Amino acid sequence: MNRIPLAVPHMSGKEMAYIEQAFAENWIAPVGPNVDLFEEKVRDYTKAAFATATNSGTAAIHLALRLLGVTQGDTVFCPSFTFAASANPIQYQGAEAVFIDSELDTWNMSPIALERALEDAKQQGQLPKAIIVVHIYGQPAKMTEILALAKSFQVAVIEDAAESLGSLYEGVQTGTIGDIGIYSFNGNKIITTSGGGMLVSANEAWTKEAKFLSEQAKETAPYYQHEKIGYNYRLSNVSAGIGCGQMEVLQERVNQKREIFAQYEAGFAKYADTFSNFPRITYQNEIAGTFSNRWLSTIRVDGIHPLQLKEALDASGIEGRLLWKPLHLQPVFRNHRFFAEDLNSQISNAQRLFESGLCLPSATQMTPAEQHYVIQAIAKFLIQAGESM
Repeated sequence: MNRIPLAVPHMSGKEMAYIEQAFAENWIAPVGPNVDLFEEKVRDYTKAAFATATNSGTAAIHLALRLLGVTQGDTVFCPSFTFAASANPIQYQGAEAVFIDSELDTWNMSPIALERALEDAKQQGQLPKAIIVVHIYGQPAKMTEILALAKSFQVAVIEDAAESLGSLYEGVQTGTIGDIGIYSFNGNKIITTSGGGMLVSANEAWTKEAKFLSEQAKETAPYYQHEKIGYNYRLSNVSAGIGCGQMEVLQERVNQKREIFAQYEAGFAKYADTFSNFPRITYQNEIAGTFSNRWLSTIRVDGIHPLQLKEALDASGIEGRLLWKPLHLQPVFRNHRFFAEDLNSQISNAQRLFESGLCLPSATQMTPAEQHYVIQAIAKFLIQAGESM
């Protein structure tokens, strides 16, 4: 059997019509009808009022920070349990990322830790310019609590929905709940444009300014006139064509991802029912009122370091990946402040997640036979580990 990957792009065949049109019309540059159509398709699906396509999700976060006036000396709150791309743009602006712990229900930003951080910031006389909320692995965060805190302290919310396109919170698409939302279409996301992103908002002026900044901030003039610093962040018409085709199968991909997760859950339950010493497996909770796209199927295992399981899977030709290493533990952010949820614990929730969990193969091309092989390989390792515990 060939090596089973964690997640890879899944083309539908619908993309080629848009790409061929781009070549036929010579629309290869970062403008063109596919870009406009891709923005329209994302708006229609998510019900976002306005959208601006970018060449990455990271670029969209950076533009969101610019729109909110984040600059040198400001602070921005960000979850620690996330990919570095959520926090790096804060540093681009010369601001300071302040990291917030996770809660163990959804693995997302803890409202308890967030409130503590906001109270501390208020006492220090420096409230953050923004709160970046990340919907980790596709599971929506507790937005009601987070938005209530943001409103109380009058802080804007950026939704990093890079992993959660197609996920719902109280029936509303993630990315459209906060002040500004971002999506990613990187190669491993639920749909892809190879590399790409999108900034969405109900504020039309913000999305227009984001587009302006993404095109090097060229003023309307008969010559090159620049009054602001801009960026080369616009999505190409060819990449947008891929996105147009991918949007046509997005809901199918969401359904496939959820079915993959369901099969893991059912498969491991059978082993747990058969072997009394089978280590306990737990999952990221899909709490009431939420619908997760299950971008990556993830597990936590009691008493087993996930690196051991990952190495066993590697030996069996299966790609697994450890959960996000908390940013406050990363060398590059070692001097940044961090607010834990549980002040009585020596280990943060974010660290606890990192040290107990693994992402499992979740590619939508994975066959039932391949997934069965993965489940068997994990079960074999856990049975042996359970016998020695």
